[in-house]
Amino acid sequence: MPGVEFVAGDVRDTDVLDAALKGVTTIVSAITGFGGPDALGSRAVDRDGNLALIAAAQRAGVEHLVLLSVEQAGPRHPIELFRDKWAAEEALRSSGLAWTIIRPTAYLETWLGIIGGPLAESGRTRIFGRGRNPINFVSALDVARFVDLAISDPGLRSVVIDAPGPANLGFDELAADAEVAIGRTGTKQHMPVPMMRMAALVAGLRNPVLAAQIRAAIVMDSRDMTADGPTLRRAYPSIPLTPVADVAARMFGSREGLLAESAGA
Repeated sequence: MPGVEFVAGDVRDTDVLDAALKGVTTIVSAITGFGGPDALGSRAVDRDGNLALIAAAQRAGVEHLVLLSVEQAGPRHPIELFRDKWAAEEALRSSGLAWTIIRPTAYLETWLGIIGGPLAESGRTRIFGRGRNPINFVSALDVARFVDLAISDPGLRSVVIDAPGPANLGFDELAADAEVAIGRTGTKQHMPVPMMRMAALVAGLRNPVLAAQIRAAIVMDSRDMTADGPTLRRAYPSIPLTPVADVAARMFGSREGLLAESAGA
């Protein structure tokens, strides 16, 4: 990408941070260790990594730090990620830096990929829990617009921005939106909560990051994870409320055709 320099580094390494932040005026911290095949865990990245980044920003004299947190972040939330994001928020608020905290709800692209990706590839997917508990989902592109606004608008310093999406949906409804975009229905297998609890116990012996992800899915099956998106977003009329169907169409709309072409070839 022209004009963009990519640098790989470890946010937990003080020397790397100090070198990377020389001359930097604005930081956007979107780091997370919660998901992905090589995830290190939210404690190591979302908490400790952000604490190290904030300390390095203080040393470097950074003017403004934008932290991507999570809606419902709090010190006693049952999901570890939410507690670790809260710890980072608290450190940033007390750092003396100019700050903006953005709290997205669950990312649409992430969960459409988890649920809809297998439907597009094989016609089958697994849904954690009952699939009926409503959750608010937001497009990552909308969140990126919030980041741009936070950087450009001086009035958004020392502000916590809630960034919800337009609708509250269960995982079953999310799968249905993916099926519409893909152009065919698939088989959906639900993993019961007792089985998830057992899986978290077993995973905890060897893979605590995976165990934390499973425990988070259990909470998402029962806790109120909704948000009044349209009301909360009235304060930011320049940022669209991207519908689930639009994101699903972008992710899967042409995928079925491409698979059919590949099969025909």
